[in-house]
Amino acid sequence: MGEFDGATVLFDLDGVLVDSGTAVREGLLAWARERDLDPARVLGHSHGRTNAGLVALVAPHLDPEAEDLVIEGHEAALGDTVRAMPGAHELLAALRGRGRPWAVVTSGSHRIATARIAAAGLPLPGVLVTADDVGEGKPHPEPYLLGAERMGAAPSACVVVEDSPGGVHAGLAAGMPVVAVASTTAREHVAHATAVVDDLTAVADLLM
Repeated sequence: MGEFDGATVLFDLDGVLVDSGTAVREGLLAWARERDLDPARVLGHSHGRTNAGLVALVAPHLDPEAEDLVIEGHEAALGDTVRAMPGAHELLAALRGRGRPWAVVTSGSHRIATARIAAAGLPLPGVLVTADDVGEGKPHPEPYLLGAERMGAAPSACVVVEDSPGGVHAGLAAGMPVVAVASTTAREHVAHATAVVDDLTAVADLLM
């Protein structure tokens, strides 16, 4: 039995269940070139943030809501590069088979999140919290607190699965244990998580 057996599972999406790295990177680079921004700075601050939050940070002279749609358009055009992360199909099937509640809490928009889930061939969760649903994105705890609320679970009865430092901060700030998957970030950058693992197979060992 895993350490978090029985907990409601709140998954981040990008880098955890889906590999959208190419779409995100190339979409942001296209936007940075259009707006004459430093590409390295844009990419360096993008992980785990909403597009609007990124714009506010790296280009405060621009309208975050308008630029969010521009970035989203670039990323949507690269949707055919999205794949399921190794072990994602198996993990979600195992959770469903055991009747375990799970949801997705992502910094992306509802449009982008549902498109990526479909492109990866994964089941659409019953509860999907996106950037469209919150006033504050990760690393603020609001997205994970809303996920727990919509699942009808106390924060202490949930476990978060994340891959970004900001996402780990968000889960911990929400009062939830966090399992960090070192898939897109070096282990030392997510070492503040409750547990750090290499892949979804190891996540499954902790959840079940």
